[in-house]
This record gives sequence, structure tokens and C-alpha cells, in this order.
Amino acid sequence: MTQLSRPELRRELRQRRNALSAQQQRQASARLCAQLISHPVFLRSQHIALYLANDGEIDPSPVFQQAWRMGKHCYLPVLKPGSHNELWFTPYHRTTHLEANCYGIDEPAQHHGQHRPTWSLDLILMPLVGFDPAGNRLGMGGGYYDRSLSFLHQEKPIRRPALVGLAHECQRVDALPCDSWDIPLSKIVTDTRVYRAA
Repeated sequence: MTQLSRPELRRELRQRRNALSAQQQRQASARLCAQLISHPVFLRSQHIALYLANDGEIDPSPVFQQAWRMGKHCYLPVLKPGSHNELWFTPYHRTTHLEANCYGIDEPAQHHGQHRPTWSLDLILMPLVGFDPAGNRLGMGGGYYDRSLSFLHQEKPIRRPALVGLAHECQRVDALPCDSWDIPLSKIVTDTRVYRAA
């Protein structure tokens, strides 16, 4: 598997997660969310960025519900206006109106520049296409999260949010190639286990 190029690997892993039935997706989401909401990193976080599942990604929507019940603040990624491949994280509430962006992914429709600085988030729950147990993440290839988190490459970043990837277990590979600009994850949570990256 790791002999494949990144585009080939991305295609293979997307096929794996999209091959799951609707029932398998729901069950996987429930198992992942049960693990996540009892994890210390979630319990101690007040400002949490999540995502809306797309293209077979594991669905974290039950986490929103639990976070709101616990009085936590939730945020969704939106495409930063006028920027190339960068994200803002804007508040997300039960009543937030969503509209599809240029990729067909729902995001808050009228955020009017309201966003929380990425460094000030406590926890960023990230989608991924593939991962390895060392914490390396294979995304969709646009580099949005890597660019948005590039401040972590500084010698002493202002603050360091916990970065946790969410995935189906079938998206795991033994090892992923990584580049200097890739941002490693601190943990990966799947429907069956939690990987604590080195």
C-alpha cells in the first residue's frame, strides 16, 4: 500500500471509506463519538473546531450535540476569503445557516469575517483520507489545514491546539510519506481505537 503514489493512495483510501454502507457509517460514527466525548482532551477543551462529514468521512455530528450540552463552543472551517488554500474557523450553533462552498461542502453562510484565531482553539478535530500510527495525515491534497496551521512550525508558537484526526479504521496504513510542511497529529481517533502519535 505505501508503495503507491499519494494520488493513488488517496484514491484507494477514499474508495475504502465510500464502500461502507449507510448503516456501517452510522455505527462507526457512534463508536467514534463515544470514545471521543469521554477522552480527556475533549473534556478539558472549551473551543473546539470540527467539520461536517463529506465524501465518506466519518461523521462527528454527535460530538457537536454533546459539546453544546456541555456548554462548549464549536467552530467550522470556512474557506478564507481572498486567500489561497487557507481556512478560518467560524462559530457554529444549532441555528447557524449553512450554504455549500465552491467544493460543495456546507459552511456557515454569513460569517462576515467572524472567526476565532486558529492558535486560540483548544482542539481541532480534522478529517483525513489516510493516517499512520505515527500521526501522519493524508488529506485531500489541497493543503488547507497545513497552511492554516503553519504557525506551529515556529520555534515557539504562541499556543498549540490539540490536533486530532478522525477516521474509519479502514483508513489506516502502516506508514505515510511526509513532507516538511506536513503538520503531524497528536492523536487519531477511529471507530475502534485511539492512536497516540509519537
